[in-house]
Amino acid sequence: MNRSEILNSLKTNPEISVLIVGAGINGIGTFRDLTLNGVDALLIDRADFCSGASAASSHMAHGGIRYLENGEFRLVREAVRERNRMIQNAPHIVSPLPTTIPMFKYFSGLFNAPLKFLGMLTKPSERGSVIIKLGLMMYDAYTGKTRTVPRHQFMMKAESLRRWPKLNPDIATTAVYYDGLIANPERLALEIALDAEAESPKARVLNYVSLVGAEKDSVTLKDELTNETYTVRPKLLINATGPWIDTANGKLGFSTRYIAGTKGSHVVVDHPELRAAIGSNEFFFENRDGRIVLIFPLYDRVLIGTSDIKIEDPDDVHCTDEEVEYFLELVTRVFPSIRVSKEHIVFHFTGVRPLGSSGEAKTTAQYSRDHHIEILDEAKTKLSFPVYSLVGGKWTSFRAFSEQVADKVLAFLGKSRQKETSSLPIGGGRGFSTDPAEQKRQIDGLVAWTGLSRERLEVLYSRYGSRAEAVARFMNLEKDAPLKSLPDYTRREIMFLVQHEKSMRLDDILLRRTMLAMLGHLSKESVQELGEVFGDCMGWDAKQKNAEVEYALNLLRNTHGAKI
Repeated sequence: MNRSEILNSLKTNPEISVLIVGAGINGIGTFRDLTLNGVDALLIDRADFCSGASAASSHMAHGGIRYLENGEFRLVREAVRERNRMIQNAPHIVSPLPTTIPMFKYFSGLFNAPLKFLGMLTKPSERGSVIIKLGLMMYDAYTGKTRTVPRHQFMMKAESLRRWPKLNPDIATTAVYYDGLIANPERLALEIALDAEAESPKARVLNYVSLVGAEKDSVTLKDELTNETYTVRPKLLINATGPWIDTANGKLGFSTRYIAGTKGSHVVVDHPELRAAIGSNEFFFENRDGRIVLIFPLYDRVLIGTSDIKIEDPDDVHCTDEEVEYFLELVTRVFPSIRVSKEHIVFHFTGVRPLGSSGEAKTTAQYSRDHHIEILDEAKTKLSFPVYSLVGGKWTSFRAFSEQVADKVLAFLGKSRQKETSSLPIGGGRGFSTDPAEQKRQIDGLVAWTGLSRERLEVLYSRYGSRAEAVARFMNLEKDAPLKSLPDYTRREIMFLVQHEKSMRLDDILLRRTMLAMLGHLSKESVQELGEVFGDCMGWDAKQKNAEVEYALNLLRNTHGAKI
């Protein structure tokens, strides 16, 4: 069903089994799991899919090796296994990522882990080669017999400097282990939602629909695009709003304090020298103040982050000048001859980690990254349905968390599990091959039956995986032409993203359906041209097109630091 059909269905039949509020990765993952198992579910978000906390990730699928120091062994074991599943189920977006740890001492930090575990050490202190080696051995062991990624390796100073000539000569050793690169997290989340809708007639998903309030057996929703309100009557409500969980519960009529979020910011730089220096490797290391930071290869750009700052209001976060200066300076820790300035920044972003209340944690680094469900029944909420609040979690373990939530919901509804998601391909990962020879064979087939050029199909295949076929067929239905300002895209490719991927605002295309904004590929002219194509698809007049373009330009400039 399209948006209008879904909204009309709510008028004619407001009864639903499960209402999920919040279309970040946890809400979307839970939505897929439930609908695959025969549950009629409605997923809503007040903005676009994956536009809140889930849009501010470090683009890593990782087990969190540093969480071992906090004693979170179950979390690390789960995340490592889920990392492997993401690489297998979404190979068009998630791929093995060699990660380098530069170390400046051999024996430092030997007693950090036991002291932190006992609560006797709260200040950061440097970890040396021996303690990192022990952690990586445990990390590799969690992968088990499934060697989705290679085992770690250690290199001494001379070999490290031969491999990375720009590396700080003060290092003692380096270690290389493997995690996963999520090239485009927002697209991954979107494809999961689209898969759920395609698989089940009971799956309905709406962006730009917000929670207004609740009373007894009813929940009021508002279409943010038209201001029209709708009433639904769920048997159960899942609060998957991440950092806004307590706010959403307040709208439902009760007070909670489940979240103690921290802010994480990143910058994206266009710096060929730095990009060449890191090669295909992420550099993951301790800065001088003990903060774990990263320098990350993102296509032809470099992602640098991240901060970990306690915040109170998730709606009042932005990347500050102090954070930017910190990010630029940290590069010199491992590449002292490379200078990165504000002029190299093409994009910055920030978000809030939806971490659970901190308890005895004395620093933000000690806040648990684990996940759990807070359940309030009718006696505590004065509603006729229970509310499940999804607290915590991380991108890598979304599937496992979603499965845990779905099992509880299925039990509540008296249903049994019919399908598993552990080996379920995602979107364009279905039938996608990482083997160059098989990729060539598939693209040869697409050339034969779509009529598009090999060059164009190779681009589509790299962007959409096996979904390239659907995009190509749509492009070939009518006359098409490259965009003047972005010749790597065509008019009908953008039209596909509008008509078949639930884009409702121009920034949906710029920030989430593509990587154009994050990689700094936009100009004022290209935003205007994209706005023209988008507006034509939506049936907008010139005034509405101009207003949408101005909104997008202001968002890119003021929120993301784009120089356009």
